[in-house]
Amino acid sequence: MPSRRRAPLVVEIEVTRRREFSRRLRAWFRKHGRDLPWRRTRDPYRVLVSELMLQQTQVSRVVDYYARFLTRFPTLHHVAEAPRRDVLKSWAGLGYYARARNLHALAKHVTRDGGAIPDDPETLRALPGIGAYTAGAVASFAYERRAALVDTNVERVLHRVFLPTLDPRSSRAQRAGWAIAEQLLPRTGKAAWAHNQALMELGALICTARVRHCARCPVARICETRATDMGEAAPPQR
Repeated sequence: MPSRRRAPLVVEIEVTRRREFSRRLRAWFRKHGRDLPWRRTRDPYRVLVSELMLQQTQVSRVVDYYARFLTRFPTLHHVAEAPRRDVLKSWAGLGYYARARNLHALAKHVTRDGGAIPDDPETLRALPGIGAYTAGAVASFAYERRAALVDTNVERVLHRVFLPTLDPRSSRAQRAGWAIAEQLLPRTGKAAWAHNQALMELGALICTARVRHCARCPVARICETRATDMGEAAPPQR
């Protein structure tokens, strides 16, 4: 008996709904977004350092490390010229030291080829330690490219709002999350910067893994989870 192929997951969000989602999200972010040091810069190196530090690490811990690291290594060239042990020493206490090793390897690679961190997500992904999310984040936050990004917080928000019945742990859900993130991007890179920052902020502060603060959510009126379950509590998700 021939095996049955599962039909591809098709995700298409209505245009008016996409625009309302991004408009409400950005308006909320302008009023409630945190003033974080890496949001005040478009320097690709500083954005990259912040994104690597923020991987699996709370914002409150990263703020001090970020400032100290940049004082010791103000440019990518300083990282490249330093012994790897010095970079690791400045990273000490932050954990997940593969991030520091990857940053050192990336710095050597980039400075050898001219010294500029690329602005294209696909080119960024070829660099040491750079995955799809980090590539999108650097392209969006440093260069204001119209680039999608999906981290744990973003994935949670998108699935609760648009696909609450899909198992968030499945590969189908991950593909759907990226497809939705691409569709939701505003037309300009500058607007996409605010949109992406706001989407991450919503997942970090309002639509958290353990609790949905629906009464304070700017997109609650178009959220499919909210429409079917008015309670504040939510089952833990990734």
